[in-house]
Amino acid sequence: MSDSEHARRGDAGERRRERLRGARLYLVCPARFDASPASTRELERLIEGAVTGGVDVVQLRDKELDDERLTELARAAGALCARLGALLIVNDRPHVARAAPADGVHVGQDDMPVARAREVVGRDMLIGLSTHAGREVDAALAPAPDGAPVVDYIGVGPVRETPTKPGRPAVGLELVRHAAAGARVPFF
Repeated sequence: MSDSEHARRGDAGERRRERLRGARLYLVCPARFDASPASTRELERLIEGAVTGGVDVVQLRDKELDDERLTELARAAGALCARLGALLIVNDRPHVARAAPADGVHVGQDDMPVARAREVVGRDMLIGLSTHAGREVDAALAPAPDGAPVVDYIGVGPVRETPTKPGRPAVGLELVRHAAAGARVPFF
């Protein structure tokens, strides 16, 4: 890769991180879309309404779809997000985020380790990490050996019980306060 290609790629990553720093509202799309064109249109309507209403970051979260169909949905959602000025994040599957291409990937504590996700998506894509306890927030916020943040943002919660995370207890506002006190990266 030439120096100018490296520079362009680095610029893309920094532009994403700058947009993320300005983000205030993060939407996690429900896992209810299938392989039909009607379902794709439904997802696009949901994203368009959400972004028009103020959403800055859209996470495409689906635990059931196969990689091929999720990549198709991510491509459609990514094109729409780019047109509307929002970031697109793919949940749990860095290889799908890279193939789409999305703006980043979000992983959980029990998913692929952040270092491995970074190997898959590269430096220019965003990586978010779910946190559910103070020690997880602290670990996510600890800098890498080069002083850079390990992740680009963290998800804190769930603040209240949610049907999308069965069995995951609510963390309440105390964990949000903990993250706010030490956050070196955006948190949602």
